[in-house]
Amino acid sequence: MKLVGVLVLTVAACVAGYAQRPRNIEPATTPTDASKAAPPQAPQSMKAKYEGGVFGHSRTMEGTLSFDDTNKRLLFRNKQNKDVLFIPYHAVLSAFADTQKRRPAAATVASHIPYIGFPLGFIKTKVRYLTLQYSDTDTNVSGVTSFRLDNKALVESAVYTLANKAGLTPRGEIYVRKAENAEAKKTVTIP
Repeated sequence: MKLVGVLVLTVAACVAGYAQRPRNIEPATTPTDASKAAPPQAPQSMKAKYEGGVFGHSRTMEGTLSFDDTNKRLLFRNKQNKDVLFIPYHAVLSAFADTQKRRPAAATVASHIPYIGFPLGFIKTKVRYLTLQYSDTDTNVSGVTSFRLDNKALVESAVYTLANKAGLTPRGEIYVRKAENAEAKKTVTIP
């Protein structure tokens, strides 16, 4: 009986020791940022909903978002095709695609109706945004604004196109403006 116990313990120790050996890690098969295909160019103008963030324009409104290359700016026009606001390309500090889950208004209303069945309060839809951080040196105004676009492909192409036109560099999933003068960022000490 002792021999069987010693044999079982020896096999268990061998299995535990074998499990502790270093393993070879295979290279990742996921694409890196350098090998990821660039999205196509965005259309010159696209249907969008302004969600707020620009000084003086606090309420949401629907309209079109356009790349105004002659004036080097991102232009938002309302439904009457009137220019409402613009952000110069040189003022854009960062741009990224944002996705949020929102509950539709109909699901919110229906969730308050008493019945037995599927709880409608759990219904959510994905909402896609083009989000920009900007700082305009001409007006000394800065902030964060977002525009709601129809789908993921349109948002990604709009971010990519804006980043190329504004001279932004990719950093992961976002595009940022690098500091132009590193010497200006250093603090000056007076002896």
